[in-house]
Amino acid sequence: IPIYVKELIAGGAAGAFAKTTVAPLERIKILLQTRTEGFHSLGVFQSLKKLLKHEGFQGFYKGNGASVIRIIPYTALHFMTYEQYRCWILNNCSALGTGPLIDLLVGSAARGTAVLCTYPLYLARTKLAYQVTDTRGSFNYGGVRGLYRGVGPTLTGILPYAGLKFYIYEELKRRVPEEHQTSIMMRLSCGALAGLFGQTFTYPLDVVRRQMQKYFLGQAKVDARGSHEGNIAINVSVNHVLSSW
Repeated sequence: IPIYVKELIAGGAAGAFAKTTVAPLERIKILLQTRTEGFHSLGVFQSLKKLLKHEGFQGFYKGNGASVIRIIPYTALHFMTYEQYRCWILNNCSALGTGPLIDLLVGSAARGTAVLCTYPLYLARTKLAYQVTDTRGSFNYGGVRGLYRGVGPTLTGILPYAGLKFYIYEELKRRVPEEHQTSIMMRLSCGALAGLFGQTFTYPLDVVRRQMQKYFLGQAKVDARGSHEGNIAINVSVNHVLSSW
């Protein structure tokens, strides 16, 4: 089997497993970010209890099917393009070396490719998470462009998030003693720390993206003309952003 096929399969399987594992927290995050009625003033654990009471256990996984359908090609493309871009740069731009600049560039390019290819599925997952309408509404409202509402803030956050995530992950791995390099727990720890730092740094952009998506479902009053206007119209205070952490 060609190595890029193995990367596609491994990346897709890993992404599907990870998304399903954290699906309850992912749905709560969407409900809090979009300030859904009855949830915007609650904390994480209170929201989980309320969701369980009103929708049962299955409520935790509402929209997870769309999420998995998106995450399989997304993660597969992400990891495959990361390896392919990295090999291409190392072979054709050897003067850049193998330092942090490579990790930043390659991580950003790989995530950008994956986002552009799978963003409509991401929008569908957001809609299903709080039951407003179906994806056809977006297409009917704005054509193909409607399926990419909110992609601006997503791409804006690619450079700091994806770049930092891969850079920190690679740096942490380099500092792990050689005898522990193949340890699953060590790789999980490095990945968790890298993802935590990158997500925390770019979280405000994630809130803006959700609000822009919700606008085109007819339930928000923000101006979604662009990333900058979205930031101004939403007027997300520090407390509002932190409320969904």
